[in-house]
Amino acid sequence: MAEDPIQTTELDILVVPETNLILVASVIEPLRVANRVSGLDLYRWRIMSPDGLAIETKSRIPVPVDAVFRPENETTPLFVLSSHNWRRYATSALKTLLAKSARHRSVVAGIESGTWLLAETALLDGFSATSHWEDYEEFSSSYPQVRTVRERYVIDGKRITTGGSLPTLDLMLELIRRRHGYSMALEVSRQFIYEQGGTPGDAAAMPSTGSVRLADPRVSHAMRLMEEHIEQPLTLARLARRVGVSDRYLQSLFRETIGAPPHVHYLALRLNAARRKVIETRLAFADIAALTGFNSASAFARSYRAHFRESASDTRRRLRPGSGLAA
Repeated sequence: MAEDPIQTTELDILVVPETNLILVASVIEPLRVANRVSGLDLYRWRIMSPDGLAIETKSRIPVPVDAVFRPENETTPLFVLSSHNWRRYATSALKTLLAKSARHRSVVAGIESGTWLLAETALLDGFSATSHWEDYEEFSSSYPQVRTVRERYVIDGKRITTGGSLPTLDLMLELIRRRHGYSMALEVSRQFIYEQGGTPGDAAAMPSTGSVRLADPRVSHAMRLMEEHIEQPLTLARLARRVGVSDRYLQSLFRETIGAPPHVHYLALRLNAARRKVIETRLAFADIAALTGFNSASAFARSYRAHFRESASDTRRRLRPGSGLAA
């Protein structure tokens, strides 16, 4: 039976002058990493500016652009990025272009101060939205027609908003999860993990589906135990006992913290570890199955194909060392 072809998701990214460089990276880098770890062209993007000139960011590092923002009838998602002095650039011409473009777009996202630009153009009327925590009260009072909520990001139908750079990274991981599954989002998130100075080992930032921020310490402890027991996976009962909570409560903690039950996270960890061994080693697949906690090569093969939409041999053939996969 033939595999479904992987469809490329295209995005248009409008960057307003004086946008923070980290905000641009928070949108693009997760997409780039998803392409790299998959070895597929999962995402393509165009960067645009209001005048077609390179964007001078606040760090004085320019962002090259592909085109001037002159929308026609494009249906691809549009991400509007803005940080400082957004009012200076909210010209009537730009607002007219945004309103025209939004009629056709499948999704319009306001990233950080891009939320203000969308609200100013009446594109958030009747939608739920969020803003940077420093501006929350002002935004809420300025646009009573918008249902302002205190969240890191909000996805409400055809409108998306975020409250800053790290919330934007959370958003992009969540969008990757929705389109390509938990395992892919988890593997992408691993590229952005950092250790906070002075943070106890069992409470360090851990990979999760929609967040790289500090998890509940009990969830962090359980995640670390999972990572330490890839070859011989712990049962849920043993995991909960080691963490000091009941099975049911641990499941509840995982759902509240990362939006997925423990077994989903554990399986994703094991499959991602297996995939790295498929790509980086010449081990037999039966050996990889044993090293990642599968009780048979056939069980491993079924699970691998279900998650990655190709066989382990297909992955190795595509992504073997020297195959030209971009970094």
